[in-house]
Amino acid sequence: MAAIGQAAPEIHTHGSHEVRPSEIAIGVIIGRTSEFFDFFVYAIASVLVFPRLVFPYMSHIDATLWSFAIFSLAFIARPIGSLIFLAVDRNYGRGIKLTAALFLLGSSTVAIAFLPGHASVGWLSALFLCIFRVGQGIALGGAWDGLASLLALNAPQNKRGWYAMVPQLGAPLGLIVASALFAFSLANLSDGDFLDWGWRYPFFVAFALNVVALFARLRMVVTPEYEALFDNRELQPSRVRETLKSDGFRIVIGAFAPLASFALFHMVTVFSLSWVVLFTRESAERFLLVEMGGAVICLLSIVASGVIADRVGRRYLLGFCAGAIAAYSGFAPQLLGTGEAGAAAFMIIGFVLLGLSFGQSSGAVASSFSMQSRYTGSALTSDLAWLFGAGFAPLAALLLATNYGLLAAGGYLLSGALGTLAALAINKELAGRIG
Repeated sequence: MAAIGQAAPEIHTHGSHEVRPSEIAIGVIIGRTSEFFDFFVYAIASVLVFPRLVFPYMSHIDATLWSFAIFSLAFIARPIGSLIFLAVDRNYGRGIKLTAALFLLGSSTVAIAFLPGHASVGWLSALFLCIFRVGQGIALGGAWDGLASLLALNAPQNKRGWYAMVPQLGAPLGLIVASALFAFSLANLSDGDFLDWGWRYPFFVAFALNVVALFARLRMVVTPEYEALFDNRELQPSRVRETLKSDGFRIVIGAFAPLASFALFHMVTVFSLSWVVLFTRESAERFLLVEMGGAVICLLSIVASGVIADRVGRRYLLGFCAGAIAAYSGFAPQLLGTGEAGAAAFMIIGFVLLGLSFGQSSGAVASSFSMQSRYTGSALTSDLAWLFGAGFAPLAALLLATNYGLLAAGGYLLSGALGTLAALAINKELAGRIG
């Protein structure tokens, strides 16, 4: 990250010190790593824990499908959270909004750690899990702090691709830590102990990280220097109805632009883990270690995406990656059914493509909106992108694969790639800004 600091110009404010883009970048990475760690802890538990704890009376496949259905609730609730917390932001300020949202996120996450199983409370176990998952989704909608948009808007002209990839580093970092915690528990606990109490510890860790991230982000966003930056860049919450009226088309296109990377995101993380657990003899512990290695590859590819985008343009990189993901969808998912070597090839290729595409998937969102809509438009675009591209991906991919084979799961990935290509082609204004 030293290169970030070296390339960063100072941003002059009326406060007591000058803010650098590298300082914003640190806050963005802390916040995103915390959020993605929460995401992956829940995602891994959706495969390894909830089917057995909450739905033990079903077949393992049906139980996993129901677990993935509950997984999607957070993405459905996330736009609702944005509506609620944007109103809090307008009326009470960004600090109150962020505190309330992260308190709700932490409470919902730690509540899952105390989730009783079906053996104890019957169908209430599934109901509690649904409630806690919706709470996470609402909180994530409110956790939008605008720092990623602020970073993109204040990046040097010749380093926009580099700074666009910074927020995305939180994804592989969160995956590495979450996979390591679960792999450690699986390796050192009996199956009974893991299902009884071992799986709960990562959720407590997630709560602790939320607290750390809250204070780190609050120290930034509520200071006079940052408030001046938000004001100067017109990053203030606008009313959702007015934003949809003025920038609704940009929001929709912006949500579809990253579909390829978001669909691939779930194919190589959540879906692949579920397929290995359900249909192969490979241990979950070993595959989590493979995912950790894949996350390292993804992290390096995200960094590379920043360099490449600044040389060839973000639009061309995203278009190339979408085409490559479309080609990947035609053969790669079948590799999961060919043994350990095939699964490793699926993961390595997938994580390289994921890093290159995901690294630039949201970098140009803020700049495509009118000034008065940047803050709210960016938040809504992020919510819809995750809903369309990620919310139902594990459920849809597993449902298709179990009924029609792995090739059908590749068809789902192909639809995401086509969605990205269509979005880039339809909206010339957005494409021009991305480039």
